[in-house]
Amino acid sequence: MTTATYTVTGMTCGHCVSSVKEEVAEVPGVTGVEVDLATGLVTVQSDGPVEAARIEAAVKEAGYQVVNKP
Repeated sequence: MTTATYTVTGMTCGHCVSSVKEEVAEVPGVTGVEVDLATGLVTVQSDGPVEAARIEAAVKEAGYQVVNKP
């Protein structure tokens, strides 16, 4: 199992958190997503390494931006 943490900007409420979790969870290989609204940290668990660009694209699809990648 692999874990990676990303910093995401623009999230302001529970709906934002849900949107990010939903989009990132759809990335192939992702097995879990945790989002901390207060810090903007998104922790992604996966079966193996997942390209940061795929996670970044999912976050962008949800309407937010990754500002720090692992």
